[in-house]
Amino acid sequence: MFFNQSKAEDSFRKDKASDKPLRSIAKTISWRFVGTIDTICISWYLTGKPQTAFAIGAVELVTKMVLYFWHERLWNVINFAKD
Repeated sequence: MFFNQSKAEDSFRKDKASDKPLRSIAKTISWRFVGTIDTICISWYLTGKPQTAFAIGAVELVTKMVLYFWHERLWNVINFAKD
């Protein structure tokens, strides 16, 4: 066994209890579609303009997916309330 390999394996074992990045990505995408529909509906209601509502929804779709992904990954390394 290589010296650096054991360090990588320990890191993988430690992260095994949390979601893998691919799962976090899938959760991010599904949640953002729900959240974006909500944002579009609220924006449409408040502005009365569907074009503005869809523009707001498109921008927040991208920005909030990125923010949520990194928020989720950060919570995987925080030990708060983990078994």
